[in-house]
Amino acid sequence: MNPIFSIGIQSLWDELRHMPVGGVWWLNTDREQDALSLLNQTLAAQDKAAKVAVAGMGHDLQNLIKLDKNHGPEKIELFSMPKEENSLYFFTRDLLSSIDPDKYLVFLLCANNAWQNIPAPKLRKWLEKTYAWAKYNNCTLVVINPGSNNDKQSSILMSEYRSLFGLASLRYQNGIPLYDVAWWCNEKGISARQQLLLTEVEGQWQLAKQEEASVQPRSDEKRVLSNVAVLEGAPPLSEHWSVFATNEALFEEARASQAATLIFVLAQNSQIDGLARQIHTLRRQRGNNLKIIVRETIASLRATDERLLLGCGANMVIPWNAPLSRCLTLIESVQGQQFTRLVPEDISTLLSMTQPLKLRGFQPWEVFCDAVSNMVNNTLLPPDGKGVLVALRPVPGIRVEQALTLCRPNRVGDIVSMSDNRLVLFLSFCRVNDLDTALNHIFPLPTGDIFSNRMVWFEDNQIAAEVVQMRALPPERASKPLPATRQEKKLINAEHDGTSWRRIPQPHRLLSDVTEPSS
Repeated sequence: MNPIFSIGIQSLWDELRHMPVGGVWWLNTDREQDALSLLNQTLAAQDKAAKVAVAGMGHDLQNLIKLDKNHGPEKIELFSMPKEENSLYFFTRDLLSSIDPDKYLVFLLCANNAWQNIPAPKLRKWLEKTYAWAKYNNCTLVVINPGSNNDKQSSILMSEYRSLFGLASLRYQNGIPLYDVAWWCNEKGISARQQLLLTEVEGQWQLAKQEEASVQPRSDEKRVLSNVAVLEGAPPLSEHWSVFATNEALFEEARASQAATLIFVLAQNSQIDGLARQIHTLRRQRGNNLKIIVRETIASLRATDERLLLGCGANMVIPWNAPLSRCLTLIESVQGQQFTRLVPEDISTLLSMTQPLKLRGFQPWEVFCDAVSNMVNNTLLPPDGKGVLVALRPVPGIRVEQALTLCRPNRVGDIVSMSDNRLVLFLSFCRVNDLDTALNHIFPLPTGDIFSNRMVWFEDNQIAAEVVQMRALPPERASKPLPATRQEKKLINAEHDGTSWRRIPQPHRLLSDVTEPSS
């Protein structure tokens, strides 16, 4: 008869605890000490006659495993692995050379952030082979993975239910330990999307008393978690509303939600990358019942940025010019909806497709031409929608170097250079009908007052042909920015007392030295 092993968390019900042979279970922890305590506690929960093996990746297991005489198996096989990526790929082969894993409980204690730089295809292939190995050898494999950025791995692992029998995380939210179960499959059935409070008593993890129930209900359908800036100074609209000062605080609270409405705020272009990662994590880990909304408070989104947020799992992006009443109507419109679009498990795919150009501001002529050419020739991007190339010639009396001082692009992907007495800009993912709006944000003065004419290219073939012409310009026709000059203002009648400058009072005569004539 095959044994059934169990996770050592006390008071946890069998549906989330049992681990029969023939499968692989994956446990993430935020801290390495939590991984060690979970390992020791699980070892202590096994029978005396249980066959157990532990492989540590760069760990001194003889000093880290601490069991008393009354708990745990009588014998534990310990193995040491190099703290290298290749040791993971040869783990099963090396283990077979030492033991027969039949009816064994095998632990793989990974090094901290061991999977951080391993690409998703390699991780997926490793899981497939490891699952086949565990099934063939009739053993149970538990991967304990400590790391500071496990959200990336969790997003990838969420789609690997064919290779993983269980996926769970031990993490902290506002200092409170949580046991977050994505799914758990055993002889009792399948349990999914359980988030349970834990307490630590004398170094032992156990379920909080209020969690000693059957299944976590989905009771937050009416709850709304919002950034305080969304309401524009208005109070929360009902007892169901909870407001947060930052998107980060909102994200941490939302990680415990099941079907609530989440409203993030986007105030500047630099927030897009971080906000996209937060939305992607919530959508992949908390499911399709969440309603995720992004409200733009300042005009900072382009079409590609909006596509990125929607591709990461946002239900809706509310534009900056929508009044509060319109915003609340749109929030009501998503109630009861279920997210149906496919969200890729690796967010880097979305980022590479929507943000391939990481340059901003002035670039040398050759660098500018290379960047525009690479952008146009990128087959992952939509055709004839990669951006706009515009050449601006200053009005008579203004040098092109002077016009450059007025050019202030603030978005990543907006680059500028100059040659042949022209200022040339490439605005990535800008629509041609939005060109005037984009130029008004880049230049503080009307472009008609600075430039006499302009030429625009927006199709891929047009831009590529113009780049060929730009490369043919001789180097002597290229221009350079004006040298930066900074003149320090001299302080008049002032002295420094060691901490600050202080002006010296000077006497002033109210009357001149010439005696005024008497009347």
